[in-house]
Amino acid sequence: MGRKPTLADVARHAGLSPATVDRVINHRGGVNAAKEERVLRAARELGLDRRLDHTHRQIRRITVMIQPPENPFHAELRKGIDAARKLVAALNIQIAVVQTRIDQPQDTARRILALPGQTDGLIIAAQDRPEIASALMAIRAEVPVITIVTDIEASGRLAYIGPDDERSGRIAADLMGLFLGEQGGEILIVAGHFDLAGQRARARGFESLLSARHSACRIARVVETGEDFDITAARVHEALSENPGIRGIYHLSVGTVGIVDAIDRLGRQGKVHVITHELTPNRRRLLRQRRLHAILDQDPQLGTRLAVEALARHFGRLEGAVSSIQTAVQIFMPESL
Repeated sequence: MGRKPTLADVARHAGLSPATVDRVINHRGGVNAAKEERVLRAARELGLDRRLDHTHRQIRRITVMIQPPENPFHAELRKGIDAARKLVAALNIQIAVVQTRIDQPQDTARRILALPGQTDGLIIAAQDRPEIASALMAIRAEVPVITIVTDIEASGRLAYIGPDDERSGRIAADLMGLFLGEQGGEILIVAGHFDLAGQRARARGFESLLSARHSACRIARVVETGEDFDITAARVHEALSENPGIRGIYHLSVGTVGIVDAIDRLGRQGKVHVITHELTPNRRRLLRQRRLHAILDQDPQLGTRLAVEALARHFGRLEGAVSSIQTAVQIFMPESL
């Protein structure tokens, strides 16, 4: 458009009447929230030279579904949500957190199906289970969905914000191969739930790169712990006791303290390299102590903030289009801290 946009241009772009556009842009009132946001979005997209950051009259509500803070990574997600809540308060957006349990997917699906009429948008970190994907698909017309941390296929989500988990697994495999050197050795993979698409992708990437680039390294066993701290410690202790050839552990889930304690109890300190994900407070401490050897971190606080901002854009309260965002992964080693 070679000239400055007019209210008539905004009306055509938004598919609304010029009178409606005039009431919104000039703060005359009498326009419902959905039409108001269509007008503001159209005005921003056309670059209308008016003050558009006025106070939004209607509250928009975002529900965030994550695991309880007993899971250290989800505790970090919660911190990001708390920070985002302050950022969007001026946009008249409220955020409520609903805690879900990873071992109760049917209950999570039931809670999702109850959301229409109660919330305007959903941010969710959950396992890729058919009942959850089906519930998300069922509400998508009324409640836009942003998946974080791990994507949920066939969910009809608006966007996914999080890392490329398969690539993260490949990075972990390269690090493990470098740690174990030409001698190589056997490796234990410790997963929490392969219902989580992200954990499946990490394991797949790890196995693929390891076989392609580090042929002296072999995967001895893959264990799934149900994201239970005690089971994680017990399974690792059992695997190390039965197989003295294990020289590396690739850990995808909770229970890092139990893993390094099992290594210590068996006198294998310095003989088993451990690579894990997420720089939680406990893992930061263990890395400083060199009981962990590398951590791949996706910055969960950044991910939750970006997800909240994506819904704010969808509501028309921030500028820009909504799209999936692949967040960067950082590698931390003892000297990084």
